[in-house]
Amino acid sequence: MPASCESSITLAGDLHARPAGSLAIAAAKFESSIELSAAGCSADAKSVLSIMGIGATSGQLVTVRATGPDAAEAVAAITGILAEATKVGS
Repeated sequence: MPASCESSITLAGDLHARPAGSLAIAAAKFESSIELSAAGCSADAKSVLSIMGIGATSGQLVTVRATGPDAAEAVAAITGILAEATKVGS
């Protein structure tokens, strides 16, 4: 049975191309399947276009879910990148 993990973060800035690219690159390093969701939309965290497609903006709650052997590490890494990238990227 694959491991799963979930965490949420409130964005400090918009999730535009630069932070989406950073997220996708980081997500690709994990074996787990990673999903972001915000305002009823979800995205594959390994796809820049999918991430940008959810249109997450400053102050919005984003949930990171991962399923697989390194799920906890993936969620921690992606949540950390979201926290930093949206602060700097705004």
